[in-house]
Amino acid sequence: MATKTRRSAQGVPERTLVQRMAALQRANVVRGKRAELKRDLKAKRVKVHDLLLDPPDWLETMKIFDLIVSCPKYGKIKTNKVLQQCRISPAKTIGGMSVRQRTELVSMLR
Repeated sequence: MATKTRRSAQGVPERTLVQRMAALQRANVVRGKRAELKRDLKAKRVKVHDLLLDPPDWLETMKIFDLIVSCPKYGKIKTNKVLQQCRISPAKTIGGMSVRQRTELVSMLR
């Protein structure tokens, strides 16, 4: 007879309270780092080119659209136009970009 394990609606095993709290803590750290990064981009203390060419691991799940909009002189419309010219979906994450997309986007932003 098969043993039953608690599973969510999608068939994935449920996490324990300790696992959920650890994930929440990691997510809060990442959100804090991203907020600080956005402030640094606005103040021109960090260059977006360096981030795109060699992103830290906590930045790889961020949407490329959100990163570029955080840069000075780039609003939603200009960002969409640049991404469209580079053939990059606005929903694409930084970690999901190909080498071609990275180099093309960096050359457009310079």
